[in-house]
Amino acid sequence: MLLKTAHRATWVFSALSLFTVVATVGCKKEHGADVVASVNGHAIMRSELDRTYDDQERGKQDQQPITEEQAKSDKLTILRTLIDAEITEQRAAKMNLTATNEEVDAKLTEMKSHYTEEQFNQMLKESGRSLDEVRRDLRKSITLEKLFNKEINSKINVTDGEVSNFYNAHKADFNLIENKIHLAQIVVTNQPSQQAGGTNLQGSKAGNDTDARKKIATLKAQLDSGADFSALAANYSEDPQTASNGGDMGFISESQLRQDTQVWDAVSKLKAGENTAIITITPPGSKQPVGYSIIHLVSREAAGQRDLNNPAVQQSIRDQIRNTRSQLLRSAYIEMLRDQAKVENYYAEDIFKAGSGA
Repeated sequence: MLLKTAHRATWVFSALSLFTVVATVGCKKEHGADVVASVNGHAIMRSELDRTYDDQERGKQDQQPITEEQAKSDKLTILRTLIDAEITEQRAAKMNLTATNEEVDAKLTEMKSHYTEEQFNQMLKESGRSLDEVRRDLRKSITLEKLFNKEINSKINVTDGEVSNFYNAHKADFNLIENKIHLAQIVVTNQPSQQAGGTNLQGSKAGNDTDARKKIATLKAQLDSGADFSALAANYSEDPQTASNGGDMGFISESQLRQDTQVWDAVSKLKAGENTAIITITPPGSKQPVGYSIIHLVSREAAGQRDLNNPAVQQSIRDQIRNTRSQLLRSAYIEMLRDQAKVENYYAEDIFKAGSGA
C-alpha cells in the first residue's frame, strides 16, 4: 500500500511538472505590435523594418507586383540583418569599443577633406542621406572595425612556415606567362532578386537602382577618407565570389583585362594602392545598368617566375592567408555571438502562427 501511494505521488508530481512547463511555454512575455524582435531585451521596431523594406522596394526597375508571401520572406531576411547588427553593436558596447563622438568627428573631417563644402553637400544630396545618417553609419563602421580588430585581427598570426608551405603548394601560380594585375573589387547590384544573405558580413543588399547608387557612393566616400578596402568589401560587397575574401580577385592577365575596355581604361591609370572611380556595370547590348563597382589595384606583376625571397611575394601570401583566416573567423564569431544572445523574433512567430493555424 505504501508503494502504491508513493507511486501515485510521483505520478501526480510529474503531471504537475509537465503542466508547469506547458503553462510556462504558453505564457510568453507579451510585446507591443510595434516591436518585431528583441535582442537581449533591446527592441527592434517595426518602423525600422518597414523603412528598410520600403527603401529596398522603392524604384524597382521591373515594378512587378509582389505577393504577400514574398514580401514577408524579404522582411524576414532584412530582420535577420537588423538582428545581427544589434548583436555586434551590443557586444562592442559591452567591451567599451563603441566609437566615440571624437572618433566619428575625426573620420567625418577626414572624409570631408577630400571635397569642397559644395562638393560634399552635393555628394550627400546624390546619396540621399543626411549628415546625421552619415555620422550614424560612420559610428557603426568604426565600432565594427574596432570590435573585429580586438577580437579577431589582433589574434591572427601568419608564420614564415605557413608562407613557405603556401608558396610551395601554389608555386605555379607565381610563374606568370604574361604581365598580370592583382585586383580587388567592391560590387553593388541593383537587382532585388539577388539577396545578399551570407554574401557579405553585414547581409547588406541594395534593393533597387536608387539604393545601389546611394550605397556605392557611400562606400566610395569612405574609401576616399582612408577606409580599408578589404574590410569594406567583406562587409558590403555583393559579389558572392569575392566578398568573403575581402574583394580579392587574384591576378588577372592584361590580355583578359583588355577585353573589357571600360575596366582596362580605368585600371591602367592606377598606381598600386589606388582605386578606380565608380564603374557602371552594363551588360553587352543593354543600356540598363545592373550594378556598380569600384576596383582596387593591389599590384602589377611582370611575366616570369617570382621567387619566395621576393618581399612582394611574401607579403601577398601573408595578406591572402590573413584575409582568408579573418573572414572565416568573423563568420564564426558572428554565429557564436548569435548563439549567446537571447533573440526573440516576434515577426517570424507571427508569420508561422498565421500560416500554420497555430
